[in-house]
Amino acid sequence: MTKTITSLGYEMDTSPEAFGELRASNDISDNPEALRERMQADGYVFLRDCLNVDDVMTARREILTRIEAGGGLAAGHSLMDGISPPDVNRDPFDHKLARHNDQLSGLLYNGPLMSYFDRFLGQPASHFDYTWFRAVPGGASGVFPHCDTVYMSRGSKNVFTAWVPIGDVSIDLGGLIILEGSHLRPETLGGYYEKDVDAYCLDSDDAAHIESGNLQNLWDGRLSENPVKLRRELGGRWLTADYRAGDLLTFTMRTVHASLDNHSDRWRLSSDSRYQPAGEPHDGRWMGESPSAHGAASKIGMVC
Repeated sequence: MTKTITSLGYEMDTSPEAFGELRASNDISDNPEALRERMQADGYVFLRDCLNVDDVMTARREILTRIEAGGGLAAGHSLMDGISPPDVNRDPFDHKLARHNDQLSGLLYNGPLMSYFDRFLGQPASHFDYTWFRAVPGGASGVFPHCDTVYMSRGSKNVFTAWVPIGDVSIDLGGLIILEGSHLRPETLGGYYEKDVDAYCLDSDDAAHIESGNLQNLWDGRLSENPVKLRRELGGRWLTADYRAGDLLTFTMRTVHASLDNHSDRWRLSSDSRYQPAGEPHDGRWMGESPSAHGAASKIGMVC
């Protein structure tokens, strides 16, 4: 493990009061009611060895094959090691790696993961069509702290995120971190919980630019640019783990999360997918063959 653990370049406070291990819920994995209670209390459920490792590694091989074809792997190494060249450009990768990818879709939207959400929700589950994929090369910074509700709150309120490591993701590689108890902070985060990154004020200075299709410099949903300072302000600990292929981490739309910086020389590969009761409305930004996502068609003007 790297001696220094950072996120967005800030050295994390790793004292027991500020940094800890995610609680695994394998002891209650066969009890959906207990899992729902754990989600309500902790804001997340972490399950070791929940998914089929062979399926995870099949998806990993497909992802790395695509990265190699795009010139994103260092020469002279095994494909599955996922060694990234120095200063590789990650822009051609990320979300594109999930498109028309039967191996990844099979892992996320068939088999054990869908069955898990059927049990967890106590009714048939459905998923967003859009898959968020994170391909983070060695030396790259992590993701800023945020809650998912500001990106996908126009449908069901019973949406949950599944974060799946596509291969082993040690702390060195910059895995996901969750801020303990952050889903229960209405006194400090209530206003943030209610925001929508694609809503804008009709009388704002930016309104004309947005309506003309200029979407540059809009708010990207970040809660903070400094995860160390944010933890001091909100309390709790940043929680993470040395993740293994087959692990599953699920959390609520109001759970603050981020990721660590990648201090290795390997690609950190992971996916974010979203699940909800099938009978409840979906956020249309993330549905269909070509979701509008955060494009111009998703913007909603409001009287502020």
